[in-house]
Amino acid sequence: MQCRSQAARTGRPRSAAADAAILEATRTALVELGWSKLTLGYVATLAGVAKTTLYRRWAGKNELVVDAVAELFDELELPDRGSLAADIEGVVLQFAAILDRPEAKTALMAVVAESTRDEPLRERIRTSIVDRQKRLVMEGRARAQERGELPPEPDPAAADRTAALIFDVVAGAVVHRTLVSAEPADEEWVRSFTRVLLFGLTGAAADAPVPPSAEGSAGV
Repeated sequence: MQCRSQAARTGRPRSAAADAAILEATRTALVELGWSKLTLGYVATLAGVAKTTLYRRWAGKNELVVDAVAELFDELELPDRGSLAADIEGVVLQFAAILDRPEAKTALMAVVAESTRDEPLRERIRTSIVDRQKRLVMEGRARAQERGELPPEPDPAAADRTAALIFDVVAGAVVHRTLVSAEPADEEWVRSFTRVLLFGLTGAAADAPVPPSAEGSAGV
């Protein structure tokens, strides 16, 4: 995985194996030590690499931890399950499963908490995690438009704003459910959440009819 924190440097080629070991060691160290006690030296030892190897790749702890978290979310894929609702359910279940992993839970909570006091770190989270994962919304919407489930959106700026809002709604709901409320985002919850996302409160009840106007108006 290429480090997103530094421009390419001259010298020996990067080792993908070393990068992977360092990021994995970072997530392990967060679970073992927490944010405050984690050091780059400890991560280097845990990864089995020289400190200089790590320091050549990352300028500091903030950059390293954000990249370690971002790698987890890069595992997310939008499944093609035949319909917009089923696709949303599939990716939300994946997201919840990642958040349920101890290393993801600890790492994400740590960087979010730290970012409240560190604006550069907050910006790095936006660019390395949030902006990267908005691709899922864009892919899902394009696929739904190809199926005829959603109308085309001729205004790119409006489409981008809608995509950002949808991402915020999905990510916020799942993070709150799993990490704040500590409740399971199981299939039943995900189905209910997806119905609210697509059809609003009027279609939230499992036995409520889907409003005809909602068929082509959901902005996902």
